[in-house]
Amino acid sequence: MSYKLKESFLTIQGEGAQAGRLSVFLRFTGCNNWSGREQDRDAGPADCARWCDTDFVGTDGDGGGQFTLDGLVARVRGLWPAHDSKLAAQPLVVLTGGEPALQIDQPLIDALHADGAQVAIETNGSIALPQGIDWVCVSPKRLLDGRAQALVVDRGQELKVVQPQDGLDRLGLEAMAFEHFFVQPMDGPTAAASLAFCIDWVRRYPRWRLSLQHHKHLGIR
Repeated sequence: MSYKLKESFLTIQGEGAQAGRLSVFLRFTGCNNWSGREQDRDAGPADCARWCDTDFVGTDGDGGGQFTLDGLVARVRGLWPAHDSKLAAQPLVVLTGGEPALQIDQPLIDALHADGAQVAIETNGSIALPQGIDWVCVSPKRLLDGRAQALVVDRGQELKVVQPQDGLDRLGLEAMAFEHFFVQPMDGPTAAASLAFCIDWVRRYPRWRLSLQHHKHLGIR
């Protein structure tokens, strides 16, 4: 098995409940919701193509390429700072994309655990995941026909909804077995209006918390 990555890098998590934590990001190529190419912004099946700001096409990014299982684990180990103390923090490896569930498998999760890492994933929740992922963050999407994309992954640590998106059932989402519920403003030309929408959302529905993309404000990846 080989894994195709757009990029891999050490950074500080900028979003959600783990914001501020040192992390190794593995950005996998490909997505089941759109191609990632500008000419396909109006193509489906989901309308996140209109606003997605992540480059997950190809393997030419910093730390990108095609990796074997051992090679990918070694890449993670090489990115994490070396420590001379057994009390050093456990490495956090964030599997993201695109849609990482298209590529990840049980051997990768098991190998990262065996190497001492904690494994997190950022997924749209429409594809089943391997067992044992330590931190599951699901970001639901809306289809082009206005319906919510069906969620196969309906439990985890974090549900993060980019807003505004019509067609998502708030009460249905709140009924799912997640520990944290976030709304995150959509970036781009409507960022100010999206932020106002999310602030109003949290005021009306206090179970939800506001997630900001701190890494963009800090100028880091």
